[in-house]
Amino acid sequence: MRSIFFFDSMLTPKIITFIYWLMLLGVVISGITTMFSGYDGISFLTFITGFLFIIGGAIGARVWCELMIVLFKIHGNLQKIADKSE
Repeated sequence: MRSIFFFDSMLTPKIITFIYWLMLLGVVISGITTMFSGYDGISFLTFITGFLFIIGGAIGARVWCELMIVLFKIHGNLQKIADKSE
């Protein structure tokens, strides 16, 4: 608990992992909703659009979260380098 209060360890990477799962859930729900929504029932175009939304959204969410995690890993490595020089 001390490491969190004195900023010795980063809390945000754990939060980003949770946000990733929320984003993934939102993408899947939105994609399924798109797949089965249509004015005249299920059409092939809305089904494909929903499927592509799930694939693209999942990849986009993963890339965004990985970029955020990379920033924190860079911070951790820079902190190790600074600790060695002291």
